[in-house]
Amino acid sequence: MPLRRRTPVRVERGERLLADAAATQAHLGGTRDALYVVRHRGTGALALDETVRIPWEEVEAADWDAETSTLRVSEVGSWGVERPVHVFTIPEPGHLLELVRERVTASVVLQRHVPVRGRRGVRIVARRAPRGDRPITWFYEYDEGIDPGDPDVRRAAEEALAAARVDVGVE
Repeated sequence: MPLRRRTPVRVERGERLLADAAATQAHLGGTRDALYVVRHRGTGALALDETVRIPWEEVEAADWDAETSTLRVSEVGSWGVERPVHVFTIPEPGHLLELVRERVTASVVLQRHVPVRGRRGVRIVARRAPRGDRPITWFYEYDEGIDPGDPDVRRAAEEALAAARVDVGVE
C-alpha cells in the first residue's frame, strides 16, 4: 500500500482538501469552498504555520503564468482600498490550477458591464458561495477613469445593480 504524503494544509470542519501544491512562498490547498494558503513563519521553537482561508467567492481573479510558473490571486476589494494580491511560484502545480479555475468560475453568478462614459463604465458582479446557505454578494468594479464618487456614476451603478438583481431573481 503506498504511503500517503502529508500536507501542511488543515481545512475547516466539513471541508475536504481536493488539491494542493507546494509553492516557494507557501503551501496551497483547495477545497470546494476555499483556497488555503499556509505560510511557515519563524525558525526553531518559534516556528509556526499561519493559515489564510480565502473563500472562492472572494477571489476576484486567479492568473497563471506558465513561463514563470506563477499564480497570482487577487481578492475582491472595496473601491479606494488596495486589493489583497497573493503571488506564488509553483514548480509543480498538479491539479491545483484546475481546481482554482473551476471554483472561481463557479462562484460567478453574473457579470455585466454598463457603459457610463463612452465605453468606460461599471461592471456589476454577483458571486455566490458554493454552498447555497449564504446570500449572493454583489460588487461594483469601475473602469479606469470612472469616478465612483460622481453622482451620475453612482446613479448608473445603482440602476444597473437593481436591474441585475431582478434578472437574477433576488428581488
